Amino acid sequence: MSASMRAASRRARRISRAGKPARARGPARQAVGLLTVAAASVGVVTAAAVVSANPAGPRTGTSAAAAARATTAPKSAPATGAPQAALAPLVLTARDLESCPAAATACVDLTEHLTWLQADGKVNFGPVRMEPGPPGTPHATPRGTFQVSWKAGPSFVSNIYGDPMPWAVFFAPGGIAFHGGSLTQSSHGCVHLTVPNARYYNAHLPVGAEVVVF
Repeated sequence: MSASMRAASRRARRISRAGKPARARGPARQAVGLLTVAAASVGVVTAAAVVSANPAGPRTGTSAAAAARATTAPKSAPATGAPQAALAPLVLTARDLESCPAAATACVDLTEHLTWLQADGKVNFGPVRMEPGPPGTPHATPRGTFQVSWKAGPSFVSNIYGDPMPWAVFFAPGGIAFHGGSLTQSSHGCVHLTVPNARYYNAHLPVGAEVVVF
């Protein structure tokens, strides 16, 4: 064998020996890669399981239990506190109905401090609270049957006492009238009403209407 042939043979053997490890290392690298992918897949599956076991709560950060309590919790009481008991409605007694004849348009009960309007004996306004003059004094409201003589407007002032008498309806001698005034302070003989009620009386009691005070 010539020297050139021997050299070629040696190169072939070296190439053969060099190729074998390369071929061996290829499958090993592939195996390591597969193991890495498998491990990563297991990690992803585990993470997904953990997330599914803990569903997300309210986005505000409130727990589910706290959210349920907030939904079912009773509403707080109004800032104004507990509501007050409603006042009992005013009711006329049998004495009231007997003491004021059907012909009267306005009736005044000095004992009960009540007044009302009626038509044909049937009440069509009231009864409402009123304040008369103090009994047993010169300023006591007179009892009897009277007729409306004249009426005044919202700015009328007494020319005797200088007191405002809004919506006055005069019905008895001496300037006795229904008019807006205090319901806690006695009058000088007139019948005090709230201003809205005095205005209503002024509008619904014509001159000549009968007024009975008992």
